[in-house]
Amino acid sequence: MPQVLSFEDVLKAGVAGAGGKGAALADMQQAGFRVPRFFVITPEAFSGDALSAEALAQTKAMLQGIGASHFAVRSSARSEDGKSDSHAGQFLSLLEIAPDDVPAAAAKVLASGLLHSVAEYRAARGHVTVERPAIVVQEMVVASSAGVAFAADPVTGRRDRVVISAILGLGDRLVSGHEDGDAWILTATRHDVLARPATATAITERQARDVAALCEKVTAQRGHPQDIEWAYGHDGKVLYLLQSRPITTNLLPPATSEAKLFAFDNSNIVESYPGIVAPLTFSFAVQAYARVYKTFLRMIGVATPVIEAHQAELSNMLSRIDGRMYYNLGNWYRLLSLLPFFSRNRQHMETMMGVSSPLPDEAMQGAAAPTGTWAVVRMVVRLLWQAVRLKSTYAGFISRMQQSVPPRAEANRLAGLSLSELAAEYRRLEAALLDRWDAPIVNDFLCMMAFGGTRKMMERWAGQAGLAIHNDIMIGQGDIISAVPAQLIREAGDIVRGDESLLNVLKSENTVTIFAAGALGEKLKAYVARFGDRRIGELKLEQPTLDDDATPLFRAVHAAATVRREAVIKSDPAIALDQTFSGKPLRKWFASKALAYAKARVRDRENLRFERTRIFGHARRVFLAMGQSLAASGLIEKPDHVFQLTVEEILSVCEGSIVSSNLRGFISLRLAEADDHAMRADPPERLLMRGTIPERQWISTGAAIAQTAASDHERSGTACGGGVVTGLARVVRDPAEEQVKPGEILVARHTDPGWISHFANAAAVVAERGSVLSHSAIVSRELGIPCVVAVADACAWISTGDQLEIDGSRGIVRKVNG
Repeated sequence: MPQVLSFEDVLKAGVAGAGGKGAALADMQQAGFRVPRFFVITPEAFSGDALSAEALAQTKAMLQGIGASHFAVRSSARSEDGKSDSHAGQFLSLLEIAPDDVPAAAAKVLASGLLHSVAEYRAARGHVTVERPAIVVQEMVVASSAGVAFAADPVTGRRDRVVISAILGLGDRLVSGHEDGDAWILTATRHDVLARPATATAITERQARDVAALCEKVTAQRGHPQDIEWAYGHDGKVLYLLQSRPITTNLLPPATSEAKLFAFDNSNIVESYPGIVAPLTFSFAVQAYARVYKTFLRMIGVATPVIEAHQAELSNMLSRIDGRMYYNLGNWYRLLSLLPFFSRNRQHMETMMGVSSPLPDEAMQGAAAPTGTWAVVRMVVRLLWQAVRLKSTYAGFISRMQQSVPPRAEANRLAGLSLSELAAEYRRLEAALLDRWDAPIVNDFLCMMAFGGTRKMMERWAGQAGLAIHNDIMIGQGDIISAVPAQLIREAGDIVRGDESLLNVLKSENTVTIFAAGALGEKLKAYVARFGDRRIGELKLEQPTLDDDATPLFRAVHAAATVRREAVIKSDPAIALDQTFSGKPLRKWFASKALAYAKARVRDRENLRFERTRIFGHARRVFLAMGQSLAASGLIEKPDHVFQLTVEEILSVCEGSIVSSNLRGFISLRLAEADDHAMRADPPERLLMRGTIPERQWISTGAAIAQTAASDHERSGTACGGGVVTGLARVVRDPAEEQVKPGEILVARHTDPGWISHFANAAAVVAERGSVLSHSAIVSRELGIPCVVAVADACAWISTGDQLEIDGSRGIVRKVNG
């Protein structure tokens, strides 16, 4: 073997001949990593304390072959950079050595292996012999920045982190400990930034991600988490690997890889739960969904052992990712697959849920149709029976609502109840309604089938004209509760219009003064008594109700008073049906009956959802009363901190099963987490993940929303009717802070019933999310304004002030100002 080793020689010699560092560099270079050119001088090349004549000649030839102006001269002992012993800092490293000075520098590095300190280090590590190191001579990188990176956290031992230290220029000051570098921590795999320097001076976030990726690639090649040295070239564009060695500190065991594919989607649920959702709201919703759907499966005759076998799916129909609410779609599909004819009605269910792209088959593993003819027959018969008796079921549910949810005027009595009495009040609500959620769930299922079936029928029989008729009938109804607030606000606006004194009273936004303002005050008090729980984010328990802050209502009335709308003239669907099915009396008769049934189910769906809002409002008042009691006893700091606890945690305090009384500690952690969630951008609509560990390491964001884009000036979505309007866009991201001016076009990611003040001003509505049954569609239709939903990326594509043309009949959104 030669005494001075080229790259090819090092590959052959391995650790035994070229030492740990030299062998690692050769392995990395052979694997395709950008390693500065190098060669290795073996210990045998030295005669005494200088290179032999033969080795000196070989060294000069190697230096000339590389042709660099300066070199790094480092040790490469056989036990150096090993899995158990790194020898970090034990040997001498010399940088920026001119070619003529390399032989002398190599001799100094060799001599450093004989120092007493090295002998003590080796003895402490169990090595009884002193080792003369080989010498790596490597081309110097003119570095704009450099540093070290660890493919696992060497302090905590976590393997799902990449830790980086960076410094301007060469990294020797960092490695030697003379200077501190910029510290970065990123997640493994996705390389999301978890911690960054207050002021990043050495590298950018993009460069930090590239260094993390390099570190992980080297780790994959070497088969063990690595500690690497790296450098960016003089222009900051080319990233070099200078050396690699195993991390020798104790690491936590590798996490078992998760093979199961999870799919999360918030296409529709974001309308009910927009933005960050508090732990109490999430836990309450999870329990409600589990109880409701378990009740439904029992009602239609699914066998008890089958239901119990799906308890995990029932308990996990929802997920909370970065504080936002998502459907756990795989569990939904597995539960719905228990229903007869699920495969035929799957598309209808997806339409009702607003799911914009199909679920991958892999994420549906475990979804299976009911087996056995008798099981299917039994469920079909039970479903038919539930459909027949829906009217009486509906009446019974409304009766229980009246008995279980007291009038809002009686809410003050809750303040006089003890914690145990408040817990009993909540348990009563659970038993009376959540465990007997019969009418809403049966109606929703029948609505899903009737709506989807009639829509497909009308499209097959009459094409686009049939779909237009379907829209007019389904969402153009005057008997849907969602439209009543708009009607009442318009009536209040009529009282105020032209009366400057009343307008000034409204502008004051003083609740006491406004409620005392004669007929206006009486109407608004009646509004709050009936619709006080219908506000922005109405199903979020932490959101204030109109009792707490009626400002949105006052602003809506003021808008209605200053904007006179023409009476909404709606086309008569019956006339359209006559024209469409002229000469086809049988089809006309069947379509009329089927559409009337579907319309009734849509109406009841909306009206029952309002009853759900009332239940959530009462639950909020019960929980807030608990919070007031807990704050009075010092267990929590503020009453509204109760929303940072889960239902189970709150009830455990009230009912005597509390595990830890450090509620303030839980709340402090969750408030900090909420602040962190608020700083992050909203996750995508669809997430595919291996496992559910909340590190934002989703492997895919699913399929893109399908849409037709004639050009960058035009996009299409779901048509919800209302004709054609041109106006200026107003992009609203925070409805509590931003207002739509009269005549502007409201553009939002999604809306809910609490956006009524914005609808009252808007000339048209464009939303990124939603369906023809969303609140955006229904309320817009009642107000007679164009509406287009499911316009992908609308809030990014449209800017406030853009001139838009909205065709609500065809679902077209067009920029008309170039």
